[in-house]
Amino acid sequence: MILLSFPDAMPVEGLIGGLMIGVAAAVMLLGLGRIAGVSGLAARAIGLAGSGPPRGLAMAFIIGLPLGALLVTLFFGPVESRFADNWVTLIIGGLLVGFGTRLGSGCTSGHGVCGMSRLSRRSIIATSLFMTAGFATVAFMRIAGLL
Repeated sequence: MILLSFPDAMPVEGLIGGLMIGVAAAVMLLGLGRIAGVSGLAARAIGLAGSGPPRGLAMAFIIGLPLGALLVTLFFGPVESRFADNWVTLIIGGLLVGFGTRLGSGCTSGHGVCGMSRLSRRSIIATSLFMTAGFATVAFMRIAGLL
């Protein structure tokens, strides 16, 4: 299926990926009573957070993310991805995301998937801000001719 405005869109694959994320979040919440926010799990896995799920569970979840991507690559071939050529840009961007994650008490996965599904007011506000900032950034970059 080709979408006119997005010729490289993969809606079926996106739907499947979204369902898998939703199932993982539901299993964590309903089965273990834990929220599947990646930033919180990563902080717990590397020892930055003193509370949260058991460290082994957090490490298994974080290690499972790239292993899942590896399995998809082995079965379906490589996924095309593009990153900035400039390592400084990538590092600064990563640090800003990390800072924003700590400032916002969670990442987009924690707020957008887990928080909103629980109707958390804080997560609804945070996700609205994430989306608004994303829309504004894309609009600015298109106007500036960067996209």
